Amino acid sequence: MTATATRPEQDAPAPAPGPRGRGLRAALLAVIAVALVALGGGLAVGLGIGASGTPTADSVDAGFSRDMAVHHRQGVEMANLALDRSADPEVRQLAFDISSTQTNQAGQMEGWLALWGLPRSGGDHMAWMGDGHAGHDMSGMSSDTDGALMPGMATETELAELRTLTGTEFDVQFLRLMTRHHQGGFDMAQYAAENASEAAVRTLARSIAETQTAEVTTMVGMLTARGGTPLPAP
Repeated sequence: MTATATRPEQDAPAPAPGPRGRGLRAALLAVIAVALVALGGGLAVGLGIGASGTPTADSVDAGFSRDMAVHHRQGVEMANLALDRSADPEVRQLAFDISSTQTNQAGQMEGWLALWGLPRSGGDHMAWMGDGHAGHDMSGMSSDTDGALMPGMATETELAELRTLTGTEFDVQFLRLMTRHHQGGFDMAQYAAENASEAAVRTLARSIAETQTAEVTTMVGMLTARGGTPLPAP
């Protein structure tokens, strides 16, 4: 008689972090972010990034990496705020997914900039996208209006207000701001997917455009279910 092999049980998915432990989570995310910058550079070497010539500071590759990392960092900030303040399991799971994904992607892009020997800041936002984007068109708003650096990004006033909200009121405003935030980053991702010189940059940009488009659809549905309406698209 032969022994019957037992199949190990499939690991259950890790739950989103609970409302407590804010300090520990913040510290862990900081460590992860630093590690991802280094990992981004290491992966870049393995993928041959820069092998055909290092991108310059004004290239699409560098401009996209700088600007999208900044855009992502605000997305992570809002998502972490939702993890601390929301009691809605669906909103918390969405926030956890956004925080994890965008922390990872920002680390990759900052790692590429380090590999190329380029600064993580500087220059006009979105100038790398050519005419019509330099100075980051904010639909009539000036480039330094209340801290909103690029289309879709929340202003300092909006972030301050979000921090004062609780319950469903918080969830609705978070979903409104994050939906607009995703919409604002789409043009940058699409442009880089079509015009970046590095294949890895094009691949990441395409992934961001596709993922965030799907998440916008999800968030609009969640927003409607909670009695809210989307903000005007940037």
